[in-house]
Amino acid sequence: MSQEAPLIAAIEAGGTKFVCGIGRDPHQLLDLTRIPTTTPAETLEAVSHWLSKMKVAHGPLAAIGVGSFGPVDLNPASETYGSITTTPKPGWQNTDLVNFFKNRFKVPVGFDTDVNAAVLGEYLWGAGQGMDPLVYLTVGTGVGGGVLVHGRLLHGLMHPEIGHLMVPPPQNSLAVQREGFCPFHKHCVEGYVSGPALAHRWGVRADSLPADHPAWEEVACTMGHALMNLTLALCPRRIILGGGVMSQPHLVPLIRGKLRQHMNGYLSVPQFGRDLEEFVVPPGLGARSGLLGALALGKMAFDARH
Repeated sequence: MSQEAPLIAAIEAGGTKFVCGIGRDPHQLLDLTRIPTTTPAETLEAVSHWLSKMKVAHGPLAAIGVGSFGPVDLNPASETYGSITTTPKPGWQNTDLVNFFKNRFKVPVGFDTDVNAAVLGEYLWGAGQGMDPLVYLTVGTGVGGGVLVHGRLLHGLMHPEIGHLMVPPPQNSLAVQREGFCPFHKHCVEGYVSGPALAHRWGVRADSLPADHPAWEEVACTMGHALMNLTLALCPRRIILGGGVMSQPHLVPLIRGKLRQHMNGYLSVPQFGRDLEEFVVPPGLGARSGLLGALALGKMAFDARH
């Protein structure tokens, strides 16, 4: 791509950290940083300061793309468009991201959920190329899902909240705390398989659990239920599983097995037989799915103005 291509800032706004990048296309990221998610004021000021430094180093920004943890308001006609809404993260409720960056940098701002950004990035450049409909799930500090249908990110009444799909409680659980950890729903996917949920229920951080720990069997079973529901409701051509919890190398194969078991032979399609390894896959872009998707959101916002 020509050096005259617009310079886009990409922000993956997560509950633990903001990953920020600047570039002209996914193969030309000029700089990258990670900023801890503390209070809204402190975090956004730190991001703004870094972007200002990038302008000095690389030239004026043409647009900013933001993929944010949620829930968020994606309705452009709403008074609170561009804001984080009822998040359980303390202090971040009603934080207006879009207007903050628009007012600071006077450029178009593309905005969506972090997982919608991730599914967009994977569709354009990663493991989702040519796969439509496409679903992306991330399992980390929380559980979120993005959906792309007919080449467009799925928006409706709001955005998909796949992490809060209700699932059966694990049977005969050996967990120290059997209740789910979600403050809203208890028995939802996030309440059982997110990093904080695993730490709460088993008394040990997820990254400290050995591969043969019974927690992983429960995670796989819960995720298998979630994937079955998504498959039956949305009929995606591929499901991508990302996030820190999913980085355990033994986990995705376990989930595939549980998905096949839960489906119980209901669908006679290759995806639930010989092609299951091609149906449920890790991200092709690794940890950069959300950041590169945010870059695409910024480019889309720029193109809409020109």
